[in-house]
This record gives sequence, structure tokens and C-alpha cells, in this order.
Amino acid sequence: MCARAFSIDIFAKMSRIDLRSHLFSHMKIISGTAHPQLASDIAKELGLPLCDASVNAFPDGESFVQINESIRGEDVYIVQPTCPPTNHNLMELLVMVDAVRRASASRITAVMPFYGYARQDRKDKPRVPITSKLVANLLTAAGVNRVLTMDLHAAQIQGFFEIPVDHLHSLPVLIRHLKEHYVKDINNLVVVSPDIGGVKTAKAYANILGTQLAIVAKQRISATEVDAHALIGDVAGKDVLLVDDMTESGGTLCAAAGILKQHGAARIFAGVSHAVLNEKACSRLAASPIERLLTSDSVPMACGVEGVDTVSIAPLFAQAIANIHNNASVTHLFEVGC
Repeated sequence: MCARAFSIDIFAKMSRIDLRSHLFSHMKIISGTAHPQLASDIAKELGLPLCDASVNAFPDGESFVQINESIRGEDVYIVQPTCPPTNHNLMELLVMVDAVRRASASRITAVMPFYGYARQDRKDKPRVPITSKLVANLLTAAGVNRVLTMDLHAAQIQGFFEIPVDHLHSLPVLIRHLKEHYVKDINNLVVVSPDIGGVKTAKAYANILGTQLAIVAKQRISATEVDAHALIGDVAGKDVLLVDDMTESGGTLCAAAGILKQHGAARIFAGVSHAVLNEKACSRLAASPIERLLTSDSVPMACGVEGVDTVSIAPLFAQAIANIHNNASVTHLFEVGC
């Protein structure tokens, strides 16, 4: 279980009782090996057991999948974020989809809380691939009928698919956790984007919280090194919420936190949708002025890391799965109001 993982009722009309009042006949939840805890939590929210499936690898690294119960005619949801090891988890997902398709499932939904390769969404240099489009093609070719994901690095990735894509947001979950546990005086809070590219996300947070917005200007030196050199906005004496869609090495967040402290920020928090933390990120966060990093449990890397709160998105995904299965609207799950 993730350390400090909080299961939050994020919608007033959503509860476990409500979820379990749905009819879940002919539904199966299958977990890959990328994040079995999240899959188990989603199934628990729905009041269902995980489907009995063997998912492992041969000694040479090849993925092997066997479904150990009948899924003929079932509505199947495969929970598998394509986080590191990205190539292995993506290939495992494709193999699982193929196994389920050949077992005569009626519909296959790939539940991908984290969509790997999302940063390769455009051709910004000569002779480079658009890998996020390739992943969309692979999923469709394997037999996926629908994709359920959250906080894509670029929202336009939805357009890479010729099948339905349901795009959820973690923003309401993280904001509620921030309000309940850390920030009591919203009037003393400033939302900060750690770079120009994240302004749209930061603006959404600021609008919902009713706070001011500030921006840090940065220059990327390498894939893991960032130089934050200017601040647009006033943070003196203010609590600060740095927001981004994901962090891997922690370079952008920690560099931004440093310049915010130089400009007189009081307490600094960070909120990211996906904390794909590596060892360098953990050491950087520990040495940075960031008091807490708030993130979803879309990937397992942040679980148990000192100074990190992982907030459960299982209720959100369980509600989305319930609505999809029962052909109900999922529009309110896309809204970022809190």
C-alpha cells in the first residue's frame, strides 16, 4: 500500500454505496504488473474481485499472459499505466489485450492512468518519430475498443485515436487534499507554473482556487538539468503551489522552488499529476525548499517516498468505469471544478 495514500470522495454524488448500486454483470477488471495496487483499489471501489489472470515474463524477458477464467462476452477493463519500465509495460499491455480479444471479450478498455511516450507528441526536430501516435496505433491494432486515461501531457493526443478516449483530471483530487491537510488560508496562496508550457494547467488551478498566478522562466540545460532564472509575479510572504503534469528527475520543480525562495515565498508545495520519480528526483526533493509534493497514485514510483503524499485516484477511475459500463454520461468526470 502506498504510504500516506488517501482515498477521497471527490464528487458529492459519488460514494461506494452509489458505485455498488450499479449493475456490474459481465464486467471484468484485469491487472497488469505495472501497478497492481491501483487495480486492486479500483476493483475494491466497484465491489468486484480482480479477474484471475497470470501475467508474468519468461527468463528471456518475453511477456506471457493467460486468462484463467471465462471472459467470453464480458466488458473487460485492463489496468496498466505505461510507466517505467515503459517498453516492458507497454508490450505487456498489448499482449494482455491480444489475450483478452482472443478469449472473445465483448469490449476491451485500456485503463492507462499514465500514458507513456506522451511527451513525444509532435515532430519538433528533423527525422524524429511521433511516438505517442505510434502507441495509439499499436493499442488500436491490438484490439483496444476504448481508452481511459488521466492528465495527458498533451490533450491533443486524444485525436491520435480513432476510438473513444475518456480523459480524466486529477486536479480536483489534489486540490481537495491540499485544502484539507495543508493550506487553510487560500487568500495567502499563489499558484505558480514552473515554466511557460505549464501556464494553462496552473491557470486552471488558480481559477478554481480563486488565487493569483505566477510564472517561473526557465532554460533547460539537459534532460535532467534546468536553470530557473526569472519570476513573473509576486510571491513574497505567500504560500506557493507549484503545479505541473508530471515530474521525473525533479529538476524543473526544484529549480523553480529555489528561485521562489529567493523572492520571499513562505511555504512551498508542489502538485503533479504523475510523479514518475527516479533516485535523483528523490534526493533533489529532499534537499529542496518544497515542503510536500502532492501527487496521484497513477504510478507506483512515489509510494513511500519521504515528503510525498500520494492521493488515491481509485474512486475517480471506479466511477468512470461504472459509468462507461452502464452507458451513463462521464462528462462530469472531465470537469475540473472542485
